[in-house]
Amino acid sequence: MLVLRRLLKEPGFTCVALITLAIGIGANTAIFSIVEGILLKPLPFLEPERLVAVWHSSAKLNLPKFEASPGTYFTYREEGRAFQDIALWNNGSVSITRLAEPEQVQTLWVTDGALPILGVKPVLGHVFAAKDDTDGSPRTAMVTWSYWQKRFGGSPSAVGKQIVVDGNQHQIIGVLPRNFRFMNVKADLLLPLRLNRSKVVLGNFSYKAVAKLKPGVTIAQANADIARMIPMSLTRFPPPPGFNVQMFEDAKLGPNVRPLKADTVGDIGEVLWILMATIGAVLLIACANVANLLLVRAERRQHELAIRAALGAGWGRIARELLAESIALGIAGGILGLGVAFAALRLLVYISPASLPRLDEISIDPAALAFTLAISVAAGLLFGLLPVFRYAGSRIGTGLRESGRALSHSRERLRARNVLVVAQVALAVVLLVGSGLMIRTFQALRRVDPGFTKPEEVLTMRVSIPEAEVKDPARVIRMQNDIVEKMSRIPGVVAGGLTTSVTMDGHNSGDILYAQDHPIAEGSIPPVRRFKFIGPGYFHTVGARLLAGRDMTWADIYGLRNTVLVSENLAREYWQSPSAAIGKRLREGPKDEWSEVVGVVNDERDDGVQEKAPKVVYWPMAMKNFWGDKTFVRRTMAFVIRSPRAGSSSFLNEASQVVWSVSASSPVADVKTLQAIYMSSMAKTSFTLVMLGIAGSMALILGLVGIYGVIAYSVSQRRREIGIRMALGARQKSVSGMFVKQGAVLAAVGVACGSIAAAALTRLMASLLFGTGAFDLPTYFLVAFGLAAAVLLASYVPARKAATVDPMETLRAE
Repeated sequence: MLVLRRLLKEPGFTCVALITLAIGIGANTAIFSIVEGILLKPLPFLEPERLVAVWHSSAKLNLPKFEASPGTYFTYREEGRAFQDIALWNNGSVSITRLAEPEQVQTLWVTDGALPILGVKPVLGHVFAAKDDTDGSPRTAMVTWSYWQKRFGGSPSAVGKQIVVDGNQHQIIGVLPRNFRFMNVKADLLLPLRLNRSKVVLGNFSYKAVAKLKPGVTIAQANADIARMIPMSLTRFPPPPGFNVQMFEDAKLGPNVRPLKADTVGDIGEVLWILMATIGAVLLIACANVANLLLVRAERRQHELAIRAALGAGWGRIARELLAESIALGIAGGILGLGVAFAALRLLVYISPASLPRLDEISIDPAALAFTLAISVAAGLLFGLLPVFRYAGSRIGTGLRESGRALSHSRERLRARNVLVVAQVALAVVLLVGSGLMIRTFQALRRVDPGFTKPEEVLTMRVSIPEAEVKDPARVIRMQNDIVEKMSRIPGVVAGGLTTSVTMDGHNSGDILYAQDHPIAEGSIPPVRRFKFIGPGYFHTVGARLLAGRDMTWADIYGLRNTVLVSENLAREYWQSPSAAIGKRLREGPKDEWSEVVGVVNDERDDGVQEKAPKVVYWPMAMKNFWGDKTFVRRTMAFVIRSPRAGSSSFLNEASQVVWSVSASSPVADVKTLQAIYMSSMAKTSFTLVMLGIAGSMALILGLVGIYGVIAYSVSQRRREIGIRMALGARQKSVSGMFVKQGAVLAAVGVACGSIAAAALTRLMASLLFGTGAFDLPTYFLVAFGLAAAVLLASYVPARKAATVDPMETLRAE
């Protein structure tokens, strides 16, 4: 209570210290909660440490990581020694009709072992059994808690009801628990994959796999077991038409088993640890500011402390009292910091950055509370020890002599505060350089040609026409054509088109590609390329450039012509120039018909502007004899519409009405502008930039406050010296210049130290940078110049006040 009374007697000091600490501690608690929720907290499944993702690799195809296939799944499940069980899964969307208005919902397709592997038990009904996952059996489905609440009002009678999924009746057999989350998929519906083992052939590596290790089995042992079974899988199933087993053996398939958590978290870990270190630096700057305040306060109390020492108070007792005050400040700042952290996390969840996985699992939990307590006490000790060693030590007895009013304060008294200010400036330089490098990265990304123009004017939406609803492929084509034509007649629409994958939307697929004039050695596997399926008008609508040849036409689509377009980089790889590619022939499988290259378009940065443009093949959305189908038609397409009205609710309503006028049961899904897709591709960079920018701004403000405080205190303590100087003829300009010089020296030393530290530490950010290096001279120069100018300004205000000191009043006061 005595400590609290002392702090409350100085409300100005206490408020400034608490606000400073609340900002520093709150920011650290918020970042720790993010790190803990994403990186440290185990996955919300039974025995998560035993869950692994099963991937493969191929040195021959230069693929370090690719998915599983039905053939590998059945082999690993039947012959595996390392896994308790293994399951396949995929995600996407389906149409739900005749329940309410048509809607597209996110869906997980799983094999029957998936939920038991995760240890997930339904709140109602039961999980998929082997019979549900068998091709030809009655169709079943499970719903998630949120969809159950939204569409069935949480009624238990939902189990057993029928819903229409992509035109087929499915019976609901279970409801998943409220906290069910799988990876980063926000699903509404779970469906069984229903693989038919008798129809499995080699290849088709397009399924994700999750497995549970047997107790005591390591990932290294699991990889060894997979390597043992890969040759088995090649002999258990026949190759597809036109292929042979030797081709798969030559691909040099290998295992790539890794923790499931690594797949869930992705590559965000490095960013979060850098941000944790960055916000930790902000806390150090805050502690330096509070330490400066405590030094000033302890100096004012030096006379009191000296008297207490003379009356018999020992060093230990005085030190304990000073530390008690600083720790009390730290804990109080931590309590206020929890409020700051809570508000920051609520804002983060509201914004929902696309780059952050496991966002729903981020909260201020007991671990975050323990962290806040720990850093609050640590901060209290950190900024409290300096005044303890300076004013509670052996020199305390000199306090009575040094507190005489006739003595001018020595520079030694300012040395500790100067050191703290230099440290603040140096840390601010490091953070501002990091922010500057991310700004340069963001600018470089914005200058990259993504392969389209004016994305804010392009609206995209996905529409599916299931086979159960419309069986005739020709009618599907007519309906898609009608939708495009009617959308083109909406007022303000400039162009319309369709594709299976809009640039950067993540709906990617790939397969091997044969070029007629580039023969593949007998038994070898051709390179894997990205495949997209397009209709007329797509390139014109998104603003892509046709470099040679022509676009796809509706005559190509209706006539099921074997035509194809390719990206510029693929054309240059095979034929050195876009014009030379026209008339060349490509095909997907060794038994498929050849397709003629009729056009070459500019490269698309399909994996994000920070990645190289992949080599893309643009097949027509309908053709003959492709992927084993005599008449191949893509039934789910993304429609793209260019209009200045894109993004407005009225425009979306008109476009939706067009879709429903052609296909009343087709829901409109994934509605977003191309600009939103483009910005989402830079989400990680944007998130890092914003967080580093906030940290840098906080560091700059706290550093300037520290400089101002030191110079202002120096002026107040040297009033007698200033009075004497001015009485002896010193000019106001020279007096103010003396203090500006002091600030400049502190700034110069701090900038120099900070630049050296930044040059060493920013190398850790190298993987986050694009178009710039960790040692970017313009960034360092601008940070140094800008910070120095700000410091001089902060020094000038108290220095100007020094020049207004009246020498006669000062000397009379002595």
